[in-house]
Amino acid sequence: MRWSRRQFLAVPPGWLAGCAARRAAIAPPIAPVSPSARLARVRVAPERVTRTIVGLRPFRPSGFVVRGEKLDDKTVIHNYGHGGAGITLSWGTAQLAVVEAAKVEARECAVIGCGVVGLSTARLLQQRGYNLTIYAKAMPPDTTSNVAGGLWDPVTVYDHTRVTPEFHRQFGEAGRFAFRRYQSMAGETYGVRWLPYYSLSRDSAVSPAPPESPYSQIQPLYPDAKQLTRDENPFDVPYAYRRYSMLIEPAIYLDALMRDFYVAGGRIAVREFAEARELMSLRESLIFNCTGLGARTLFHDDELIPIRGQLSFLLPQPEVDYMTSGPGDIYMFPRRDGILLGGTHERGESRLEADPAAEQRILRENAALFAGMR
Repeated sequence: MRWSRRQFLAVPPGWLAGCAARRAAIAPPIAPVSPSARLARVRVAPERVTRTIVGLRPFRPSGFVVRGEKLDDKTVIHNYGHGGAGITLSWGTAQLAVVEAAKVEARECAVIGCGVVGLSTARLLQQRGYNLTIYAKAMPPDTTSNVAGGLWDPVTVYDHTRVTPEFHRQFGEAGRFAFRRYQSMAGETYGVRWLPYYSLSRDSAVSPAPPESPYSQIQPLYPDAKQLTRDENPFDVPYAYRRYSMLIEPAIYLDALMRDFYVAGGRIAVREFAEARELMSLRESLIFNCTGLGARTLFHDDELIPIRGQLSFLLPQPEVDYMTSGPGDIYMFPRRDGILLGGTHERGESRLEADPAAEQRILRENAALFAGMR
């Protein structure tokens, strides 16, 4: 099944509105948080839960893969294994993949996968004059990317003991490129907005990442970052570190990327590949592998494992205009489709059924955090 540009443009009036204004979209000004400012409490209660979902993070202990390889007369450029940072790093690793593609003369290419990494890669290729088709077994809203939380923060990407100097370099380049790209997309069109983000701990203050850590290249990107004093800290935990980051709403954002892809003349073919040899049947000689967890089977990457995450959504609270992570594993993002509460990282677990006990713990710990706010 193929989707043509004509089919896509046959959409209700107004859906494509704002294209010209989009070019001028900039990050909204950041208003300093006054020490006396009171944050709205999140109202956490079982009766306010609208849904609970489960997603699988495609994690590699040594970090994501961006590299090229020859497969008979095809060139395959891999771009997968982002762990919990698919949305966060998607533009950055797409840029690394496109740079790799410049070594090949082909201008017709295929992207395998239609999640956020595949769509970001496809958009950068279009902007550089490539003609391409996306081949995917599922499209938004049925991709793993639609289950993501959406905070810009490259977490759950690698194990500290496994990274190489080459990954360290790629991680920094990808993070910096992606952070700049999202700033240019801030606004209603793409569902990207700046919010204060509080990292909370009962044990110790947040300390800078050591130079040997890839994350040391990311920390300086966050504006207006500071360790809060007791008078500035609105939470009943000893340590609160506040910085500003962006929240990307997956449903809005992926829909906008799909629209941009189609408007630029892109094509999507719904097709699933069981093994890499099946890629030989494609007419394109340049192929981008953006299959996430699918790369484990497709390219026999046994290092790639799932990390299971469970999210519960509460009724929306427009007055909540901040994000939290901690203490412990819990986190909260105030999205338009509801208050997102999370708190599970089950390595090697691929069950997609919701766990009632995990939901109760996430609700209980978040309820205690917000009930104790000053």
